[in-house]
Parts: sequence; structure tokens; C-alpha cells
Amino acid sequence: MFDLYFKTSIRKNPATGSYEGYYRLVESYRNVEGRICHRTLLNVGFLPDISVEQLNKVHAHLNSMYQKKQTLFEESDEVVRQLVSELWQRLVSEKRIDADWAQKAARMIDADTMQHSNAREIGAEWMSYCTWNQLQLTEFLQTQGWSEEDIQLAATQVISRAVYPASELKTSRWIQENSAVCELTGYDINHITKDKLYQSALNLYSIKEQLEQHLSHRTNKLFDLEDKIILYDLTNTYFEGTKQHSRIAQYGRSKEKRNDAKLVVLAMVVNIEGFIKYTAIHEGNVADCNTLATMIDKLSTHTCGHKAIVVLDAGIATEDNLALIKSKGHHYVCVSRAKVKDYKPVPERLNVIAETKTKQQVLLKAIQTENNTDYYLEITSPAKAGKEQGIKSRFEQRFEEQLQKIYQSIQRKGGTKKAEKVYERIGRAKEKYPSVHHYYNIDVSIDQATQQVTHLQWEKDEQKHAEKQNNLGVYFLRTDMNMLDEVVVWNIYNTIREIESSFRCLKTDLDLRPIYHKSDNSTMAHLHLGILAYWLVNTMRHQFKAKGIDDNWKEIVRIGNTQKIITTTGQNTFDKTIGVRKCSEPAERLKHLFNILQIKHQPFRKRKSVVHKPALKNFEIQYSQGFSPG
Repeated sequence: MFDLYFKTSIRKNPATGSYEGYYRLVESYRNVEGRICHRTLLNVGFLPDISVEQLNKVHAHLNSMYQKKQTLFEESDEVVRQLVSELWQRLVSEKRIDADWAQKAARMIDADTMQHSNAREIGAEWMSYCTWNQLQLTEFLQTQGWSEEDIQLAATQVISRAVYPASELKTSRWIQENSAVCELTGYDINHITKDKLYQSALNLYSIKEQLEQHLSHRTNKLFDLEDKIILYDLTNTYFEGTKQHSRIAQYGRSKEKRNDAKLVVLAMVVNIEGFIKYTAIHEGNVADCNTLATMIDKLSTHTCGHKAIVVLDAGIATEDNLALIKSKGHHYVCVSRAKVKDYKPVPERLNVIAETKTKQQVLLKAIQTENNTDYYLEITSPAKAGKEQGIKSRFEQRFEEQLQKIYQSIQRKGGTKKAEKVYERIGRAKEKYPSVHHYYNIDVSIDQATQQVTHLQWEKDEQKHAEKQNNLGVYFLRTDMNMLDEVVVWNIYNTIREIESSFRCLKTDLDLRPIYHKSDNSTMAHLHLGILAYWLVNTMRHQFKAKGIDDNWKEIVRIGNTQKIITTTGQNTFDKTIGVRKCSEPAERLKHLFNILQIKHQPFRKRKSVVHKPALKNFEIQYSQGFSPG
């Protein structure tokens, strides 16, 4: 602690000719080695008309001013007040002291008293919050009549779903204990409950159409997109639980091979940059080909392409659906559902070798048929052929193993020999391996008297097997456009990989599977919330990809979580508790991501609080005396 005081020496006063006390204003302090040192600040001079008591008052007032302490009572001695004012002005004007020292000292805390608390993750939340603002979702919800508190809760929930995809219960705990998302959105963290999160998700789903239309047009404007090519596909996710009274939860063909669980189907229209144009939720047993009509009608309102090219997978590309696309003024590119027969190469068109993203070569050949006016492109892929060969060989082996088991049962005493049962077993084997059984010739010998099978043998039909072998790795693309460049058709179709990437991000990074909700409304709100989170994710990843960063979203979140916000407290020199809440400096990789998104490296620099030392309280202590009977 610094201290000012008067030091005196005896000198001859030229004015009076007598020896009197000569006063200097001295500062006492400790140096870096801890030794007490003294430094003269002012030569005050002779003060013959002032008493020792008055001098004590003067240096006490100067110390209080120096340390920015407030005095409880105003000084009544005019001599003291005048001398204090003169000396303080000299100290400041002659720059003998640092007038702001007390303010600086108040910020100095004892390192031994420092404590860190309330550390929370903020990096990934900060990127997501800036993206929420970039998509102007707050402004949009205001136009829907939402209150400020409801908007803050919606932002908190969507950002939480992007960064920490989990149930509402786990999400509420994560917000309360791990994340600083509420410090960004402004929502009171003490009001977070799982029930409020449930209701917020339902509220967001109630304006699904308006939200998707806003986001579709906003991202088109933000990144100057034209939606000339539109991708359409479906995926499904499964439920945990019986879902006995659900309308949408039905058994179907699971893409995750969960045939034991009920499903729900999610259909999406996506552009080639991965931005969703429209989504629909269907029953789990709906056929892929029966979902297109509604989606086509939404293209005109959710995209800016009046004559878009719709890219489809083979499961959706029925003749009726292709005719529907044409009737709405759009074009299509798809994999042909039917095997093209009796075709020949288009005259004067050369075969073209193209390269896939995985550096595999494919052969492109324009072909024509007599019965169809569409443009067809034959694709021969050695890599696909190798994969199909492996699958075919495995299925052949398994099919023959099934036939071998049937044969052994026929030969074994007590085994299945009745013709009807044997044919049933053969039929089940064919049903299990439909892609290979048709080129097997199976001969069953039956005893007509007993109707029991006496022998079973099989062999491959070499001609049919050769046809199958020659067609490995070959498939056909189909379009209604008159194309003069085979590579253009190939590249257009390969954009469908983007929707596969979107589904993968939704299911894996955003944890869209499985679904635990019991009611259909909660299920659809859950799926919609994941889709809204995907909007944030894809908006960020689109900007990262433009700069060559292809990390998946989980990796980006991991990098973001390296930045924390923390509260540091400690005691200063005036016995006050100083609290500072600051964000950590982002690591270099995170700085790079922030720079790409053009956002600040820290949401806020510092939030400071001062807690004064509590005043002593007067306690009334009561004494009681006990008397024992005498």
C-alpha cells in the first residue's frame, strides 16, 4: 500500500532569519524486492503557522484522495482544506503522482486469492448464433408475431440442437451446466426447462411452411444461388418403442436394416449446395414413388428456378412421376428403373471417359432405342462392377448353401422329404436371394407314389450367368433434355450425392435417429427441429467448403468447444472482490473458422463486477443465566 506523509528537517528561514521546520511531502512504498523505500514528491517549505494536528489531517486527506477513498465527514478547518487543495493541485500538475493509481490499483488482485468458476463452452455456440442472425431468423419470427422471450428461447433451442443434439431433458441440463448459449441469446437460463423446450419445438413446427420458404429464399440471396438443379430423395428413421397408436409410425423397408422397428419417412428437396428447399414427413410404409406430387407443387414457391432440373433416384422415377415433372414445366435426370434392351450407340457420338470424385474412371456412352424418345446414357463403372461382383459371389455362395441344406435334409433320416415342404424351402431361398436364383437350374426328383423328394441337384445356366456377369457395373441415366455433352448429364446426376450427404449429416451429426417421442406431433416437431439445426450447419459448412475446409460438423463443433468463457474473481488492494467474466482466446484453427465466417474472435471482451467488503453488522448477544433449585 502506498502512503504519503510529511517529513521535516531544521533549516534557517531566510524570511525570518531563525531556524524553523522545513517540510517535504514524502511517499513510502515497497520496491520489487519488498524493501520499504521513500521518495520526495514535493518540497512544501516552511509552515510556521500550522500545528502538528493540522499536518496530520492534511496528509490523511491527501492519502484518501490518492487512494480514491471517500471521507465520511467534511473537513471544517479552513487552513487544512486550503493546504490540501494546494498540495493536491501541485502533485497533479507537476505529475509527481499518478492520479489514476487508485483506479489501477483497484484492478490489481492478489494472485493467491484468484478463483475460476462457471466455465462454459462458447465457440460453437457463437458460430451458430452468428449464423442465426445471418439467416435473419429473429426478424422473421418478429413478423410472425413472436415475443422477444419466445424468439430468444427458439434461438437457444435451435443452436443447442446444432451443437449438442439430444433429448429435451438432456438439452436443458447441458444449457444449465455446460453451455454459454443463453449468454448469447439473452434468454434467462433459470427459466430453461424440458417442457419449455418441448413447447418451443411445437411452436416452430407450427410455422414450418413459412420458415422453410424464408430460409430457402434467404440462402439463395445470401449466396447468390439460382436453384437450376433440384435434388429429390427420401430417407427413413426408426422409433424406439411400440408406437401402438401412431398414425405415421409404420413398418417398412428400413435403410438402417431395422426391420424390427417402426419407421417414419422424411422426404427432402435440396439444391446442389445442400440447402433444403422443402421437406415432408410421411408414414413409414409409404412407397418412394408415391411422395413426389406434393413436392413438385412446392418448387415454384420455395425456389427461384421456374424450369429446374429435378434429379431423382431410380426408386422414385416411375413413368407417372416423370410425366408429372414434365407437366409442371421442369426437366428430369434419373437412373432408369427398367433395364434398357435393344439399344445401339448414337451415331457420330464418341465414348467418353469421366472421373468420379474418388478418382475412379467410368465410361460414358450415348445410346438410343426405337421405343423411347428420351436421351439415355450408358454408364460402365469398373469400380461398381467390382463391388457388384463381390455381392453377387457372396449371394451365390449363400444361395448354394441353402440348397445344400435342403439336399442334406432330403438325404438324412427323419429330414424334410415331402415335395410340398421341399418346394416351400426352395421358394424361401429364392425369395431371400432374388438377384441370383434366376440363373440357377434346380432339378427336383419326386417319388410319385409317396410324393417324397428323392434327389435334388442344381447348376448355373451359363448363358444367363454370362449375361449377368457382362452387365455388372452397367447402369443407364435417363433425361428428357436433348443433351449434346455426355459429361454434363453425368455431372448433373452426380449432384444427388449432395442430398446423400445431407441425410448423413442429419442422421449422424445431428442425431436424427432413433426417435423416442410418443406422440406424432412431438415426433414431427423433433424432426423439424433437426432440419432447422441443419440449416445453421449447412450455412456454415457452405462457407467453409468455399475455403477448402471439408471437416464434418462434429469435428467443427469439437474445434469450437476449445473456446470457453470463464469467471475469475480475486481480492484487490482495497479488500473488494473483483469479478471478471471473459472469453478465452480462440486457438488458431478456430480463429481461421471465425475469419471465414467474418465474425469476431470473442463474443464479448470482458464483463466486470465489484463486490465490496460487507459492512460489519451489530449483533445483539443475549446472555441467559440458569438457576438451579436451592
